[in-house]
Amino acid sequence: MILLKLFVWRTNMCGIIGYVGKRIAERVLIDALKKLEYRGYDSSGISVFNDGTLSTFRKVGKLINLESDLAERALTSRIGIGHTRWATHGKPTELNAHPHSSTKNKITVVHNGIIENYLEIKQQLEKECNFQSETDTEVIAHLLEKCYAVEGDLLKAVACTVKTLKGSYALAVLCQDKSNEIVVAKNSSPLILGLGKGEMFVASDITAILSYTNKSMVLEDGDIGVITKNTVQVYDKELKKVTREIREIKWDAVLAEKDGYKHFMLKEIYEQPQVIEDTLRGRVNLEENDVAFDYVNLNEEDIKNIDRVVILACGTSYHAGLIAKFLMEDLVGIPCEVDIASEFRYRKHLNVLNAETLVIAISQSGETADTIASFEAAKKANVKNLVISNVIDSTLARKSDNVVYTRCGPEIGVASTKAFTAQLCVLYLVAIFLGKKRKSIDNDLVALVLKELLKLSQKMSQALKNTKAIMEDWAKKFHKKHSFLYLGRNINYPIALEGALKLKEISYIHAEGYPAGEMKHGPIALIDENMPVLTIATQSSVYDKIAANVEEARARGGRMLVIASEGNDKIRYQSEFVVYVPKTMEILTPMLNIIPLQFLSYYIAEIRGCDVDQPRNLAKSVTVE
Repeated sequence: MILLKLFVWRTNMCGIIGYVGKRIAERVLIDALKKLEYRGYDSSGISVFNDGTLSTFRKVGKLINLESDLAERALTSRIGIGHTRWATHGKPTELNAHPHSSTKNKITVVHNGIIENYLEIKQQLEKECNFQSETDTEVIAHLLEKCYAVEGDLLKAVACTVKTLKGSYALAVLCQDKSNEIVVAKNSSPLILGLGKGEMFVASDITAILSYTNKSMVLEDGDIGVITKNTVQVYDKELKKVTREIREIKWDAVLAEKDGYKHFMLKEIYEQPQVIEDTLRGRVNLEENDVAFDYVNLNEEDIKNIDRVVILACGTSYHAGLIAKFLMEDLVGIPCEVDIASEFRYRKHLNVLNAETLVIAISQSGETADTIASFEAAKKANVKNLVISNVIDSTLARKSDNVVYTRCGPEIGVASTKAFTAQLCVLYLVAIFLGKKRKSIDNDLVALVLKELLKLSQKMSQALKNTKAIMEDWAKKFHKKHSFLYLGRNINYPIALEGALKLKEISYIHAEGYPAGEMKHGPIALIDENMPVLTIATQSSVYDKIAANVEEARARGGRMLVIASEGNDKIRYQSEFVVYVPKTMEILTPMLNIIPLQFLSYYIAEIRGCDVDQPRNLAKSVTVE
């Protein structure tokens, strides 16, 4: 457990590797990138010194494409940097692949993270620099070259550059004039140094280097480092030397790939606070109480003319859409329908859709067959359209006029966790964006919601800490049950559906989610002393109603498990089992309430010996009908 706490990286999108030492760098880089490919597989590339010249090689798609290209080149460099990409800015193309080079090809850089002010920097540099890509990373390469021309020293150039950058970054930099060193820098993105004998490593993930060394140094935010084959030196932003602890890793390679967690699903549950930070980053302007997106082109007139929203999705994304229905109607003041895509695609819907309809399609992969088909059918009615996806340049993204990406990186576990909360986060932003343009939400409420959204990452971290052990205990007590009933009201009714789905997906236990008010219309007949009834009863405008539902189920002998807001001691008199989550605004409670339900499904599945990451009969992306 101590090791887990020591080495939980804050995972963003891409994989970084750097090497300097006695081995052939290209082989080390490719081997390490193979271990990082789960972090990104849109494109890959390396920069090495080839016959004394800094050379860069990049390919789109799987790493095998780059490996095949390099196999014919017989490179012999002893230093290099590499990258496997999960796109956040710019489509997956060779020009957008890393490493990125400066105009004179004097400097190359690999980057993990998001530069919030890259457009501002790009506008300042465009007159003097030749930009090749659509990425935020390329501005770093050009800034580095500009700073290097002034400073004449790579370390000082990196220090100068990072002072201009806003956002998250993990950087590894090579310079034509410095063929024996790599300079690195870190802020809010993971970066470690690996220490070997006569060789040193840089990596975004311990997975990449564990077969070479088990000694590592974790860089802290603001750190800048220089590595050669025999030395490591770390500085702060002002270039004052600092000391970082050298740690010995005890994991094997398989466990390292999961950052010390037993399963990807558990790792991804814990990544949610960071995912929310990344999804909000650069999109919220508290000074102007506004929200902005890179790829949304709806103007005020378009938005004012919208008279209805139709959301298309499947599975977990459908549950996110159900929550968005409340947001659209409460914050935007527009009627909203949520359709299961596999049903929508076969309905006679063209006569009820028109140019005043906004159709929103939600898909983690952007490749869900039913959602794509439904979206294409809707577009025939000339609707306004928007896609929410996690994958840049996915099929859905290419078919849409407007896209918002969730920025949660690859989700490996089949049962969606971090992608769901990232979708919710985007939907809150979209609702505020539309509401502001329609003037249906006042500035005070916008300010309040945005401030609370920015606090969610911290509150999610607290919810993870507070609920884990309790859910583990509940799992031990209830893992042999054959059926569960999940109840919620208002905006948390969809969370009851999602909690039930998670339990079904990975533990193979039958579970049903219901609006709590519907319990008396049928499901109450199922309740007896063998039925766990999990009720979401956090503080809300309908709390008294849900508390009455708890009493009704308890009177029938149900085993009551309740999610409540911190400070609600009264609920303990109504329920046998209670878990508390931090308080927040009612409309944001789904983001916190889902966390204990994710934990519960995970621990029940683990106790039952189920395949948590790859449950039977399920696929991550449903690309067939």
